[in-house]
Order: sequence, then structure tokens, then C-alpha cells
Amino acid sequence: MDEFETERPHLLAVAYRMLGSRAEAEDAVQEAWLRYHRSRDAGDDIRDLRGWLTTITGRICLDVLRSARVRREAYPGQWLPEPVVSRLDDPAERVTQRQEVSLALLVVLEKLSPEQRVAVVLHDAFAVPFEEIATVLNTTPAAARQHASRGRRAVADGQARHTAGLAEQRKVLEAFLTAAANGDIQALAAVLAPDVVAVGDGGGVVSAGRNAILGRDKVARFWAGIFNRLMREASSAAVEPVLVNGDAGVLLTGRYPDGRDLLAVLSVAVADGRITAVYNQLNPAKLGSVVDR
Repeated sequence: MDEFETERPHLLAVAYRMLGSRAEAEDAVQEAWLRYHRSRDAGDDIRDLRGWLTTITGRICLDVLRSARVRREAYPGQWLPEPVVSRLDDPAERVTQRQEVSLALLVVLEKLSPEQRVAVVLHDAFAVPFEEIATVLNTTPAAARQHASRGRRAVADGQARHTAGLAEQRKVLEAFLTAAANGDIQALAAVLAPDVVAVGDGGGVVSAGRNAILGRDKVARFWAGIFNRLMREASSAAVEPVLVNGDAGVLLTGRYPDGRDLLAVLSVAVADGRITAVYNQLNPAKLGSVVDR
């Protein structure tokens, strides 16, 4: 196997954490592959291949993040990462999914500056020294360390609490879905944390609400209404348990009377037996891998 291909899974993990998009991550890694082959053809001496490729991928992702800044600020409604979805009955995929970063973390990473995000991901997730991160950011090691410190504080302040194991997540999510399907607002509220947040991403293509919904009562009423409409309007509506970035989630499918397909990926963050965040990805542009699987 080509030595680059050996490193490809690692590089995809780096790029996905930085960009929150599998498609953009694959593009970044492909660009890293091109630069690697140009460097090899030029006779450059690469002593630490993984370190060299990680640094190159970091630079590419930094450029993507900077160029995407304006585009994402103009994004219609709420932004969620592109989910990585796999079935529960696939042991190989379950092993892979355990290595995935949670949506809860990706959501808050999106709020960091490009420099903070690169520094936090490279140092905290992949143990890249600040001296090397400084070369990616074209700054000093001290400045790179400061970017990571500020980013780390922002993550701690903004990330939804998500400490439950998979078994507890599935139990809580099942209770949530049952209550929502029954329109039982009281039962729904019982599995929601007081400060729960619900975020939907329709990409301006599918109706998902432009603002996040905050608070137990509002989220309970919103999701009771969503399921009521879903079961009433979508024929052959199905709810399939799946793994979403290694966490408990469901794939919602069906068809509306006007011929539109229903396709959504729902996942949650859970702590202390209650849901702290609900993420609903409906943007077709971010669900291509789900359709193709």
C-alpha cells in the first residue's frame, strides 16, 4: 500500500474535526496528496511523514476555514456539521464510529476563529507540538499556544454537556422519541434538561427554523408538534436507530404527499440522564453520504 494511503484515515480525522464536513475533509486530504506527490517528485526528504502530512493538511484546512468564514456567516438559519452515520448492526463501523468526534463538540468548534480551531484540534486531539502548529499558523509558538488556550476556554463555555455512554444515550433518546410520537409534552419535558437547546439545519432548502430553540418547555412543544406533523403527513414514515458520530441517533425517512422525500438525521447530547441538546440535520447537501450508504 502507498505510504500516503496508510495515513489517509488519520488525515481525514484531522480535516473533519477542523472543517465539520466529510466532503470538505476529503477535498483537503486530496490536496494534501497532491502536495505530497509534488514534494516527493521534487526529491524532498520527508523524515516524519505523518507529522509532515498533518502540518500540510492543517494549512489547507486553515485556508478553507478562512475562505468559508464569510460564507458560513451568511448561512441561512442554523449551521450543523455534516453527520457521519452508520448502522448499529455493523461491528466494523461501530469501531470506526467510536473514534469520531461528537456533534456537540463540532458545533462549538464552529464558533472559534480559524486559528483557534486549528490550534485546538492539532494540539488537543492529535498532540501536535506548538512549535509545529506555529508553522501552520505562520506565527510564534507562544501565539499558537494562546490561540489554543482561548479556543479551549470557548469550548468549555459553549459545549453542550455530553457525558453519557452509548447505552444511556439510546435509553434516553428512545424515551424522547416515544413521548414525541405520542404527543406527550409532560413526558418529553421529563427527559430534557432545563437549559436544553434544539438546533435544526435545513440549509435554506428544507424548513428547519432560523433560530435555535432554548429551554425545556419550548423544545418539548416543538418536537411534539414536529412528530405530530411527521406522522400525519409523511407516508411510510420510519425511524431507524443509527450511530451519529459515534453517538445515539436516528434516521428519519418517508415521503410527503407532494412527492418530497423526508430525510433527516437526529442526534442528541446527554448528561445526567437528560438531553442537553437536540441536533436535527435536514440539509440535503449534507446528507449525501446517508443516501449513498
